Amino acid sequence: MKAPATSNPYQDIKANIEGACQRIAPLWPLKHFVAVNPYFGLRDQPFWQADQMLRKITGEGLTMPRPYYEEQIANGRITQEDLDEALKEMHSIWGVTQLKQAMKQRSASRNVPFPVFADAMFADDRRDWPGFVVERISQYCAAYFDEGQATWSMPWRDGPMYQGWLKFMHFDKSPRMIGLRGIGEAAAALPAAAETAIAWALKELSVPFDLTDDYLFAALLSIGGWAGWARYLRWQAELKGETNQSLRDLLAIRVCWDAILHTTCVDTAVRKQWRLMLRTQQNRAIEKPSEHVDAILQTALEIGYQRSLIKSLNASKSSNAVTERPVAQAAFCIDVRSEIIRRALETVAPGIQTLGFAGFFGVLMEYIPFGANTPKGHLPVIFNPPYRVCEDLSHASADETQRHVAKRQLRLRVVAAWKSFKTSAVSTFTFVEATGLIYAPKLFGDSMGWTRTVPHPDERGLNSVTKQKLRPRLIANGKSSTKSTGIPETERAGVGEFILKNMGLMQTFARLILLAGHGSTTVNNPQGTGLDCGACAGQTGEASARIAVSLLNDPATRRGLEEKGLKIPEDTYFIAGLHDTTTDEVMLFDTEDLPATHAKDLAQLRQWLADAGELTRMERATLLGTASQAPEVVTRDMRRRTRDWAEVRPEWALAGNAAFIAAPRQRTRGVDLEGRAFLHDYDWQKDTGFSTLELIMSAPMVVANWINMQYYGSMVDTLRFGSGNKVLHNVVGGSIGVLEGNGGDLRVGFALQSLHDGNRWIHEPVRLNVLIEAPQAEMESVISRHALVRELVDNGWLYLFQIDDDGSVYRRICDKQWQRMT
Repeated sequence: MKAPATSNPYQDIKANIEGACQRIAPLWPLKHFVAVNPYFGLRDQPFWQADQMLRKITGEGLTMPRPYYEEQIANGRITQEDLDEALKEMHSIWGVTQLKQAMKQRSASRNVPFPVFADAMFADDRRDWPGFVVERISQYCAAYFDEGQATWSMPWRDGPMYQGWLKFMHFDKSPRMIGLRGIGEAAAALPAAAETAIAWALKELSVPFDLTDDYLFAALLSIGGWAGWARYLRWQAELKGETNQSLRDLLAIRVCWDAILHTTCVDTAVRKQWRLMLRTQQNRAIEKPSEHVDAILQTALEIGYQRSLIKSLNASKSSNAVTERPVAQAAFCIDVRSEIIRRALETVAPGIQTLGFAGFFGVLMEYIPFGANTPKGHLPVIFNPPYRVCEDLSHASADETQRHVAKRQLRLRVVAAWKSFKTSAVSTFTFVEATGLIYAPKLFGDSMGWTRTVPHPDERGLNSVTKQKLRPRLIANGKSSTKSTGIPETERAGVGEFILKNMGLMQTFARLILLAGHGSTTVNNPQGTGLDCGACAGQTGEASARIAVSLLNDPATRRGLEEKGLKIPEDTYFIAGLHDTTTDEVMLFDTEDLPATHAKDLAQLRQWLADAGELTRMERATLLGTASQAPEVVTRDMRRRTRDWAEVRPEWALAGNAAFIAAPRQRTRGVDLEGRAFLHDYDWQKDTGFSTLELIMSAPMVVANWINMQYYGSMVDTLRFGSGNKVLHNVVGGSIGVLEGNGGDLRVGFALQSLHDGNRWIHEPVRLNVLIEAPQAEMESVISRHALVRELVDNGWLYLFQIDDDGSVYRRICDKQWQRMT
């Protein structure tokens, strides 16, 4: 980057600041811990170019340590053929023999991150000054962003973050306690505006202008967890057409800490070390992808999976398709965990038809739980909800409903007051001694896994009778003053058509059609919502399924659908369910609404689901270490995991995810995809105008990429994009996130226990392989119209394949060319 022709090159750095902020991926809060691509801000760069940038900034790129690949070669996971194909893919001049020789050499550029000034201080006296700076900023962020956890709120939370920090520094005595002098005075002399402060800090630190972007990005990544949270706040504000400058202010705080340390540093050796570090960065060379051994090995790993996947698909028999009216139909979320139970259900009931569709089931809405005031999004986070639906008591008068609302709110206030009392300054000295024995039975039951430690968040303040009466309400109830509620009757047919068309359910309808959302059941797991439905914004799919079912069973909706030429048989009824991915049991809702004529259908469906659940549990037991046990023992163990507060691996969630397939079910029916593929039913010949193809590529495919890359980042760079040891997690800010231990940066991504079983890696870091059965020209058309999709495809953040009508597979390569896979 060329410096501007001015005496102060840092005078106008707004674009540099914005560029650094855009490199940060948002971090969703624990209450809806949505998976997000941690490299989202780098998507405008080719994958291996982003790898080069990350190796320069963090010292860690987009590959695993070398021994991981050596192990994959040794056990046959990476073959000679894979290596040969990878060398061609990366345009390397090496042969396999030369590659293996190069593997014996270690990259000198690894583990040398772009420095901040605190690193120069560490290099001089080996004291953890970078950790100290992160600790002080993290403590401030936790107080500033707190969402109700703190007993006493910070007094400057209502103002801009940077200005609040200036006041905070006046009272922070921690620097003096560890021997730093003049910090408070230096902070008091800082510019009052964040942007001006950043420019001053860059000048004070003498950062060469051509390194400005790298330094600012490195500064944000050094406090990357809180930067992700600030980016999330900005994301939410942008959805509403507003602005949020917390991320810019956080950058100002971070670089000002460096500048303050530089200003107050009297050791010339440290300043000299800092200048040397900057010169080293200016002269640093990064390997080209074609010469980057680990990039070639990573590509070979991915080629090996592609070869295996395509081989499995070629073995599929199209005759497996259900051609007559199915005995039942069951639509599951496209989540990789659904692949196993769908396959099991088709095994126990060959006449059933299963479908895959995003778990929000096409209902773009936010949901207000009974008695609550704040809605929860139940749709992919890249969308804005046009509808707001309320949960309500069925068959209850307005007065009765209001009484139940008042009771729930009262119970919640009592619980909150009791918790506040238990954690107050006075009661902490006497509470345990006075009431400890009362808690003994509960403590014993929780420890033995007989009871839940706490109620499920959705059931707090509710008794079992009231819970059973709750249902989503399609009509408006007038409870929301800021937005109308319900789905207007005139619009229901349009929503229903959207659901059925994009689900591929337009002609043949069974007597009973199950829409099964999914959710996980765990306790003592701060990141538990990360196991729920990503398409429902980190919530379970129960509300989405029940609303979709209520809509599709609604007479007014069906009349409107018939006017649109989509007639649902009178004997067809939809039913909602929830697949518990921890136990693989499926709960059915509102079954009392079914007529008596469907009692046998319902009983048969329950039995099939129970049998399929048992098959699914036995398959998953292999990774849980209980495969040698009897089915009933495996079932008890999985139920135990839902209540065990010491269980760090209640389930493996989406570990192993590697593919996204959008095709008719007969393309994959009967194929064991090992629970690694997102399965979306799609028949392009029924997709008039290819609107469904556009929706699939611009929404579910993007969400699947986010999930895939969060697992990827959590594994290849656990320090920055993973959340460390789950046992050490402590919730901060109410529901913002977790710290590992009692300090440090906010942790992002998945814990080590979600990726590794203590002996080996369960997840495999490969980029998402997207296979779509549709014409190449139409896929190209979608790519050309959507910048986000174009960046993911053109820059290699996922692999895109086309399945032809005859089953041939073509991979999209550079310049919009498609290469047949053999």
